[in-house]
Amino acid sequence: MMENLPLLEPYLRSAVILAVLGIGAWVFTTWLRVKHGYPLEGGWGQAVYPKTNNETVERMKLLTSENAQLRAELGSIKDRLATVERIVTDRGYSLDHEIEQLRGPAN
Repeated sequence: MMENLPLLEPYLRSAVILAVLGIGAWVFTTWLRVKHGYPLEGGWGQAVYPKTNNETVERMKLLTSENAQLRAELGSIKDRLATVERIVTDRGYSLDHEIEQLRGPAN
């Protein structure tokens, strides 16, 4: 085995360099995640330090209620728009408009 060591030296050196680069890349990506506020993840993808304080829970409740309110308002606006479209495309509305055009300008 010792006589084959000079033959394996370039491969061992490459393996050590790859291991150091891999560990360095892992440290760098973890640093980027922490810097930009992403939660750290464990080996199976679960959050290491999940943020579940009272402020976060209250904020989620407010956002959920605001989302429901906005969805209801959007539904109401869609109904009103459908009514306006029906009135404008109604034949009676265009007929009244044509009659007013035939009468000419008001005297």
